[in-house]
Amino acid sequence: MKYKGFFVLLLLTLIISACSSNKEQLHQEHSSNGDLQEKTASADVLPTFLKGQSEEIRLVYQAAGKSTELLQWIPCYCGCAESAGHKSNMNCFVKKINEDGSVVWDDHGTRCGVCLEIAAESMKMKQEGKSIKEIRNYIDEKYKEGYAKPTKTPIPL
Repeated sequence: MKYKGFFVLLLLTLIISACSSNKEQLHQEHSSNGDLQEKTASADVLPTFLKGQSEEIRLVYQAAGKSTELLQWIPCYCGCAESAGHKSNMNCFVKKINEDGSVVWDDHGTRCGVCLEIAAESMKMKQEGKSIKEIRNYIDEKYKEGYAKPTKTPIPL
């Protein structure tokens, strides 16, 4: 995959810098928790709320939109289960993918280093050939202490 070298740089950048919260409000809707959500025709079309965000954040969103089959099994440890009703790390970036292939994006990940880090680590491990169960076990172990209660994400079979 063409994102391979990016993940190491992203992890370093996330550790050093804070996430931006600059958002555009055109053609967007607010969810009940205040997150912006925007529908695009496919995962190939990124939402306009990413305009003005860092390249690293845009790259994570781009990769996350194409990695929902992985991220749906990975919990998030930022507290978004309680604050936003998220069910997995996927929901920090993608609320849902519709039957027609259109994507409803969520801007939660633009403001959260934990979400970005979990997604980047998970996608990098998948590229390295790790199974979804191995990735899930790693994330659960790494984030079990010092972070918020995880989302109630089902265990992959």
